[in-house]
Amino acid sequence: MKIKDFGVEIWMNLYENNCEYNLAETCVESLTLNELLEISGKKDEIIKELLDMQLSYGDIEGSNALRSHISKLYTTIDDIDRITISHGAIGGNDLAIFTLVEPGDHVISVLPTYQQHYSIPEAYGADVDILKLKAENNFLPSLEELKSLVREDTKLICINNPNNPTGSLMDEEYLKAIVEIAKSCDAYILCDEVYRGLNHEGDYFTSSIVDLYDKGVATSSMSKTFSLAGLRLGWVVGPKDFIEAVNRRRDYNTISCGRIDDRLAVVAMENKEKILIRNRNIIHKNIGLLDQWVNSEPKLSYVKPKAGTTAFVKYDVDMPSEEFCKKLLEEKGVMLVPGTAMHMEGYLRIGYAYSPKIFKTGLEKISEFLAELD
Repeated sequence: MKIKDFGVEIWMNLYENNCEYNLAETCVESLTLNELLEISGKKDEIIKELLDMQLSYGDIEGSNALRSHISKLYTTIDDIDRITISHGAIGGNDLAIFTLVEPGDHVISVLPTYQQHYSIPEAYGADVDILKLKAENNFLPSLEELKSLVREDTKLICINNPNNPTGSLMDEEYLKAIVEIAKSCDAYILCDEVYRGLNHEGDYFTSSIVDLYDKGVATSSMSKTFSLAGLRLGWVVGPKDFIEAVNRRRDYNTISCGRIDDRLAVVAMENKEKILIRNRNIIHKNIGLLDQWVNSEPKLSYVKPKAGTTAFVKYDVDMPSEEFCKKLLEEKGVMLVPGTAMHMEGYLRIGYAYSPKIFKTGLEKISEFLAELD
């Protein structure tokens, strides 16, 4: 099986440990283990429990406690057997596509999005159509174009809500319109919801696809919204028979996730409101800084994000995005993600999830770089 290189992950692996100002990061500033335990108010008790924990495989599909907490993030999931735990959302997406897609299947994916959603189906031999998100439509998928792409044999529609890298957000009404299109060909919808819970206004948790469609599949993780990427723990939620099929396939590439990770994820879920308040404060401060900065830079423009931790900024400089980002890193120590890493030349992905002080300084460095280019 041949598969395309994973552009954004290769870029992150190459440069994220060699920069002074990481404005490519997508996780809200990660918690330390000490911070998580302090938030819990039961630090000594939890440490003793972890020290006494036998390091066996544990619960293969995730502990009942963790899956029960995850179920409460949705409005219709009252059976924890509709949830399985994975190695991050990346593992959840992989398992979901592994379960659903076979050679010759028709798959539709938006672009830009996380590359798994189109490159994995393509590698499995699916016929993949790309629905390109456009700035003039606020980076929302065109419903008319989606209708035109759907075929009788469409097996899967892949979306990402909130979207990475644009920060666009489909509300419940918009998702329901996509559901109706999927129903016309009896297709599944896989919605990567890893940034769910980080809406910038109104209800912080947008509607989930699994609460709107009986063939909806949602993936998410502890990484972005909950600031615990180091746990490498995510999940897949969907119809019970689908999750049973996922669990048969996970035996080949996952078995179980770590017991310590599972226990710490439960601690986070027990204290999720405290974590979410912290993280939303970081996001709100930084999106204000970002908006003011973009509007002050004549060579930059964007569709202001409505959710998540990333913005997709269009730049008016006669330089390929990869060259731009490498030069910026070398000269100013600032790391961004070039649009080419997400198959969208002419754009830069900026993450605004780190501390406001680091973020503000990073933006100032980019402004210096742009001025020197002039």
